[in-house]
Amino acid sequence: MGLESRRAGLLIVFEGIDGTGKSTQVQMLAEALRGLGREVVTTFEPTDGPHGRRIRELFTRRDTVSPEEELALFMADRRQHVAEVILPALAAGQVVLSDRYYLSTAAYQGAAGLDAERIIAENESFAPVPDCVLLLEVPIAVGRHRIEALRGEVLNDFEKEETLCRVAAVFNAIRRDYIKRIDASRPLAAVHRSVLDQVLPLLGAGVTNEVRPC
Repeated sequence: MGLESRRAGLLIVFEGIDGTGKSTQVQMLAEALRGLGREVVTTFEPTDGPHGRRIRELFTRRDTVSPEEELALFMADRRQHVAEVILPALAAGQVVLSDRYYLSTAAYQGAAGLDAERIIAENESFAPVPDCVLLLEVPIAVGRHRIEALRGEVLNDFEKEETLCRVAAVFNAIRRDYIKRIDASRPLAAVHRSVLDQVLPLLGAGVTNEVRPC
């Protein structure tokens, strides 16, 4: 109750395996909402804070920590993120768009053998529950193609095919009313239109038709 009683803004989270286009859709939505006169904060996890930087070091050295140690780093990073970014923005009535949040932790650490539902419960003891989670879904092969061919990147330890398969399975098993699943294998504009269809009703009456997809 304490967390929710201080909330005046909206928390909208983009989730999914790597290569689903989350970062692009965050920016497209931010632009659309700012066009409606909304104050928008875009953010991401892992953060650029000390814990987030440590997590990024694991992208090529994931085998140097246990799943429990990895989870502890994500939790510490999120506690700082919530305290310093998310809660202040929500209290100020802003719309917070986050590229990843605690369902990613549940999915990736769940895929490493930890209890996904327990991870969600632990996070919700201190982190505000999203108003909406836009779970972008693509086939594993599409995600890999985008990472390797389109971005020109080498797959990191979190993006290996067998890892992504397990992560996708955990995401698929998580059921919450606030999760909206979107086919992100379509063109950007079509995905953006689906995102708007889910988000605009949350802003209140009279805005659903005020913005057009890019």
